[in-house]
Amino acid sequence: MSLVSNLFLLFVAVSVLVYYIVPHKFQWLVLLCFSYIYYLAGGVRYVGFILFSTLVTWGIALAVEKAEAGGSHKSARNFLVLGLILNFGMLGVIKYTNFMIENLNALFHMNLRGMEILLPLGISFYTFQSSGYLLDVYWKRCEAEKNPVKYALFVSFFPQLIQGPISFYDQLAHQLYAERNFSYKNLKHGTLLMLWGYFKKMVIADRAVSLIQMVAPDYMQYNGTVIFITVLVYALQLYADFSGGIDISRGFAEILGIEMAENFCRPYFAVSINDYWRRWHITLGAWMKNYVFYSLAMSKRFFKMGKNLKQKYGDHAIGAHIAKVLPAGIASFITFLLVGIWHGANMKYVAFGVWNGSVILLSVLMQPLFNKAIAGLHIQTQKKSWRIFQILRTFLIVLIGYMFDIGNNFSAAIDMLGRC
Repeated sequence: MSLVSNLFLLFVAVSVLVYYIVPHKFQWLVLLCFSYIYYLAGGVRYVGFILFSTLVTWGIALAVEKAEAGGSHKSARNFLVLGLILNFGMLGVIKYTNFMIENLNALFHMNLRGMEILLPLGISFYTFQSSGYLLDVYWKRCEAEKNPVKYALFVSFFPQLIQGPISFYDQLAHQLYAERNFSYKNLKHGTLLMLWGYFKKMVIADRAVSLIQMVAPDYMQYNGTVIFITVLVYALQLYADFSGGIDISRGFAEILGIEMAENFCRPYFAVSINDYWRRWHITLGAWMKNYVFYSLAMSKRFFKMGKNLKQKYGDHAIGAHIAKVLPAGIASFITFLLVGIWHGANMKYVAFGVWNGSVILLSVLMQPLFNKAIAGLHIQTQKKSWRIFQILRTFLIVLIGYMFDIGNNFSAAIDMLGRC
């Protein structure tokens, strides 16, 4: 059910009407019913996947909490690992099996046949969301939900299934279960936000996409200027389409009195690639930071790496700097590699992650040299001209990454870069 279809608008109107008509204690059940109706509309055969993810993470979260209460941290950790393997294993098999087969065939000249699998609606979003909940229970950031039906609503809440945002349990769950009266203020603000989202998607994104579809598949017919303009248009189209969809989802949720996390904050005004990822797909960045980056950077192995580097090279300023930032830089690189893989099962998305991770890794390693250059050139960093330079520099780095998005494959993306 497309966000821009008349059927979706009818679905929204009916769900809001029923939500506010029923007794307050049944409102969360109305949300659950409409969420599964929405999911069923995308394909009955895919319901099993979201049910599997829901039941696995709900049951194992309870087992983790019980094991911790009994003083068996090892058992809790084993349950956690099992839950993550089952949850991400399902995503991996469905989304990346054919990608792995294609690469094995290319590397070892094999002739393995791929699987005919259609990607279930929202599987990347609800897999990450439910896995984040499981980790939060393990780290005692929240208590495990005892009611499986209520937890099913947290996983399946339909406004977030298509484009996100990826919600955290302690931020969203209590809002889903709360009892609410109709609010004209929420209706007005939510409707305006939805209209703004529709304007972005239907007026801006849908018109910009025609140029991209014309140039990207036959880029060899065009010169570098046209390709560069196409990438600029893609930056506009991607932002308008993605943030527009989020606005529609958040606007609908606001009509229900539910505040979903903001996912964009003027990303093209970022002054560094790190800043860009704090503004673009904010909830994905927050998920990766909380559950991947910190887990790596604060692990014993990475701590030991920094300690060993300091012992070997800490006597020199450069060595001390590298020893301090390299472990975190490597953790960032791995995190962004996973961000690239999350975006799609294709080498061009792997390259997209490697590009972003490499820029961040090099920036932290080279920071002392950058600082010296700024001081040597007597650049006044508080001036607007410097900020404008930072914004343009970051935007160019982002555009290079977008080449991997619009190219049909990795080779095409590299060729397009060479032509610009």
